[in-house]
Amino acid sequence: MTFARAPRRRQPAGRLLAPSSAGLAAALLVAGLLTAPAGAQVRTATDPTPGAPTGTVARTVGDATYEPGPCPKTPEPIKALEGARCGTLTVPENREKSGGRTIELGVAIVPAATDTPKADPIVWLAGGPGDDAVGEAQMAIDGGLNRDRDVVFMSQRGTYSADPDLLCPNIDEFNARSVGLVYDAPSTERLHVEATKACRDKLAAAGIDLSAYNDIQSAADYEDLRKTLGIDKWNLYGISYGTHLALAYMRLHPEGLRSVGIDGILPPSRAGSAATWSSARQGFDGLFRACAEQPACNKRYPNLSATFDKLVRQLEAEPVTTTVTLPGSDKPVKVVLDGGALVNWMTSATHVAPQVPAALDELARGKPQRIAQQWAGGKLSPQAMGRIAHGLVYGVFCSEWTPYESEQAALRGGQATFPAFPRSVQAQAPQLAFLHPDCDVWNVPAAPPSIRDATRGDIPTLALSGGFDSQTGADNGPYVARTLPEATVVTVPYEPHVVFATSKCAQEIAVSFFDNPSAPDTACLKTLKAPEFEIAP
Repeated sequence: MTFARAPRRRQPAGRLLAPSSAGLAAALLVAGLLTAPAGAQVRTATDPTPGAPTGTVARTVGDATYEPGPCPKTPEPIKALEGARCGTLTVPENREKSGGRTIELGVAIVPAATDTPKADPIVWLAGGPGDDAVGEAQMAIDGGLNRDRDVVFMSQRGTYSADPDLLCPNIDEFNARSVGLVYDAPSTERLHVEATKACRDKLAAAGIDLSAYNDIQSAADYEDLRKTLGIDKWNLYGISYGTHLALAYMRLHPEGLRSVGIDGILPPSRAGSAATWSSARQGFDGLFRACAEQPACNKRYPNLSATFDKLVRQLEAEPVTTTVTLPGSDKPVKVVLDGGALVNWMTSATHVAPQVPAALDELARGKPQRIAQQWAGGKLSPQAMGRIAHGLVYGVFCSEWTPYESEQAALRGGQATFPAFPRSVQAQAPQLAFLHPDCDVWNVPAAPPSIRDATRGDIPTLALSGGFDSQTGADNGPYVARTLPEATVVTVPYEPHVVFATSKCAQEIAVSFFDNPSAPDTACLKTLKAPEFEIAP
């Protein structure tokens, strides 16, 4: 149930929502769950030794303990973690229940590239929900974030390198099978909800408190890490869902924050299905407009938006079934493309924008293979299997989103932004199919209404968006800046979701922001040009 994942135009060695809420969903160490009550911890750890590198000294503050140790394991080796200082943060699973068990979160600190680093490190908040920050380390380091500051990566509770992890590979396996099903059919909904319930039942049977996996507890985890590392002030950089967590952290624990970068913005105060429809509209229109402004693209693919709308209606009425093979396999895969599948493919396909006009034209001419292969490839890739913490996904969505947005409001969002679409398509927001039925079986309490409050304050903030972002629309930048007077709003044109992952210019802006939060250097924006769209014969 995390946001859709897709290939990127450029991969900075390193998805909400593509092979990672924006980068590559990667993951790591599984530490050990402590079954002793939180109150039974021994508080004999020492304060950080003066001059000792951050993360090399054990320390306990309140109910939280940091202990240096091995680096978290990841599905694949990550070069950026070579030489990292690592350890484990142990915190209560549920701070609202005294005497409960504890959980362990993997920590990796990549040292600054300079011998004289600044005292305030940068903390990377991963996408998803459900991605593991440690697995996104390569993207952050390749983008230059550690130029003169340490960069801190911690596995958010429930993610791959945490213990317990809340992964539920059965949901990934269902998602892989679902490419051969009609996307929004009632029978697909039944199977979707069955997979969600099986995940919940497994985690609950293991004694996991599913109500404790949310932004309130996660923000407290990061604040505990700051204190146990002995850091006075630090900076945040959140991508995709990580911006949702960053904005919650800013509201709940502002005292330790020097500055905050948010990239691919998902504000808690407007998060939900209706906003997802709005984001899709913005990203699609940005891409279609860029094609229309290029004479060759406009001549070969006129009225691309109308073509897309027509294809959604046609496929919803008469789905197309085809067979494709995926890279690295000769096994045929059955793929069903209906209107809902096409909308969701398009939401991710803005990451490969130059191909989109040609792919839609091929589909309109009875050649669905390119789109079918991309649609299936994202769900059957190894990076989509066993790495996403679905327990955290539903912990966030079902406590913070669905209690505050009805199914009717979600439907109205689809109707308002894509009035020409069939109702069956409008009823399932991109990336969030069957969210309310899923949350009915997940059955966790609603978060306090304050979780939906707008974040306010004077913390310097960089609000970065992409002009082609169809997952978290660019209008979220000005939206959050309304209540953050020290915010700088930047839209990087022609870029998809999470601009740091695809744009050298965005990386330069982000690094300059941490040097001077009041005036980041945005001069590179003047040099950017639209992509050259593929023109078929």
